[in-house]
Order: sequence, then C-alpha cells, then structure tokens
Amino acid sequence: MNFLIVFNHPFKGSYCNALLQAVKEGLEVSQHSVDVIHLDNEQFNPVMSAEDLRSFRDKKTIDPQVIAYKQRLERADHLVFIFPIWWELMPALMKGFIDKVIFPGLAYDYANEKHTRMKPLLNNIKRITVITTMNTPRCIYQWIFGNAIQKALLRGVFWKLGYKNRKWISFNRVKMVSAKQREKWLKEIITKFSKL
Repeated sequence: MNFLIVFNHPFKGSYCNALLQAVKEGLEVSQHSVDVIHLDNEQFNPVMSAEDLRSFRDKKTIDPQVIAYKQRLERADHLVFIFPIWWELMPALMKGFIDKVIFPGLAYDYANEKHTRMKPLLNNIKRITVITTMNTPRCIYQWIFGNAIQKALLRGVFWKLGYKNRKWISFNRVKMVSAKQREKWLKEIITKFSKL
C-alpha cells in the first residue's frame, strides 16, 4: 500500500515530529511505501493569490508545487495528515494545503450543474487519517470549542468529497502528560501503523 503523509510542524523537536517518525516506523515494519510532504521543509506557499483564484474558477491549478503534489496524491492509497492544533485550528501551512491542493479539477469536481454536490477525482485514495496534537483537554475541545477539526476537515472537506473511511487520532494535553505517557502513545502509533 502507498501512504502519503502530509506533515506540518516547523520544530524538529516537536511531539508531532516524534509522531511522524513513529508512523513511518510502523509502516516500514509492514513494508508499505511511504512518501512525506513536509510542508515546512518544502517551503510550501499557503497563500491563495488572485491568479490562484482565477485558476480555481477554471479548475486548473497554476502553482508548480501543487502540480507536483497532485502527482504524489495520484500514487497514494492512504493519506495521513499530521499537525498541531494551534488556537483550536490547523496551522496556516496545513490550511493552505487544503485550500490550494483540494482543488476543483485536481482533487474533486462537481457532480451536478448547480455545484451542490461534489465527487472525488482522486479515487485511488481509500483511507484518510488525521493525527493531531494539542494542549487542550479533549472534553473542552469538543464541548466548548466545538470540535473544529472534526467539523472543518473530516466533515467539511473529506466527508463532503465522499471519502467514507476517515479517522482522527487526537493527542490531548501533550505538554501536561508525563514523558512516559508520550512514549506510550508513540509505541501505540507504531503498533497501529504496523498492522495496516
């Protein structure tokens, strides 16, 4: 199986980076193919320019980096997103990836003339997993802040596009838990991805 990991965290010593390494280690055990888009290292430009918006209307991206990402997406069976939750949302690079890559004519098209229904164009992708870290307790994120990632990304993007197999793995209170707990979570991720 071909895995494409879309990663966003600028600090090499972050827990997100440790999770990235754990996912890769698990996938290597099961001998899957792994490709990583590291948005920070690849200096991805998340800004939608006027030209990008014109190309959105025309359903033909003009960003050469996005065109290269399209080729990598077309080889993937399973997409994995790894990023921190900052101020209850994804960082700018990850949001920009969604804006510029989940693009009409590239990732989806409209299923009717009124543009009320969408259909995915990347039919090779069978599963989507989102892995996040945050310092907010799970119950507060869900009940006070409204579970923004679930609503915006898993439902607002991937459910709307028709992907049925979606999973969110959230690590909460990361700075507050013990080093032993963080290590336990990493081992669980290795085991989980080694069994896919």
